[in-house]
Amino acid sequence: MNDEPSPITVPSGIPALEAATEAPYLVQPQVLIITGMSGAGRSRAAAVLEDLDWYVIDNLPAQMLTHLVGMLTSGAAGGRAQRLAAVIDVRGREFFRDLAPVLESLRASGVDSRILFLDASDEVLVRRFEQVRRPHPLQGAGRILDGIAAERAALTDLRERADTLIDTSELNVHDLAREVRAVVATAGEDVLQVSVVSFGFKYGVPLDSDHVVDVRFLSNPYWITELRHLTGRDAPVRDYVLGLPGAVTFVDRYVAALEPVLAGYLNEEKRYVTIAVGCTGGKHRSVAISEAIGARLRDQGHHVAVSARDLGKE
Repeated sequence: MNDEPSPITVPSGIPALEAATEAPYLVQPQVLIITGMSGAGRSRAAAVLEDLDWYVIDNLPAQMLTHLVGMLTSGAAGGRAQRLAAVIDVRGREFFRDLAPVLESLRASGVDSRILFLDASDEVLVRRFEQVRRPHPLQGAGRILDGIAAERAALTDLRERADTLIDTSELNVHDLAREVRAVVATAGEDVLQVSVVSFGFKYGVPLDSDHVVDVRFLSNPYWITELRHLTGRDAPVRDYVLGLPGAVTFVDRYVAALEPVLAGYLNEEKRYVTIAVGCTGGKHRSVAISEAIGARLRDQGHHVAVSARDLGKE
């Protein structure tokens, strides 16, 4: 039996790319190939890229990559998916053999493509497979080590061609996420997404709150006739609330106290945090204070969204 891979036809260029050069408004896509040893963390790497708004496809046949990139460059994907990450590995069996010529075709066409290779020691890989109680994809009727050895042999050339190699033997899931982010993140992406939401305690605390702030220690504008019908987004109420004794001091000190907390979240790969600011009805004090907290956090460089959950409720 002939074990040599059957010849394949790979296009010398991608027509969509040629069209893209004539239409400068089309952004050339970035293509990242995630590959490497089974059990080395490919799924975790793919999840990190999804969080960074990459379009991720797992277990893609290599030849499909050419067609998918052509769709991106032609604008067929709606212009939203300009960063493509494809997990391509030995699970593709005979299709995996096509990867090398496909990569050559992409690079010859001018596509910005890179290879991220994940590896780990045999000892670590065996332990990981035993923990999840799944066979190695190339194990067959043999042992886990037989499958690992076969995979290493199949990936030798690809490992040498990799642009980035990450050994995950001593990494936990958070360490691996940091390594992947360091490879692909651009300026402004490695930031915390902060949601500041005002609410009324009489309607219940938001279920997704990471921090709950109670501003009922401030005088309630509700009892001032000319302010009752307004909200914390209106200048008279905002000025009244922030002009109360201790209001601005509270905002400044609270945001200062958050600084090491938010930095710790980033370090632990927590990328989203919700700060719930509550008063009695969620209309006056909590709205004004949440807007003030959001403004301070933006000044620190965080991405902040401020919302008022209970505004408009009776």
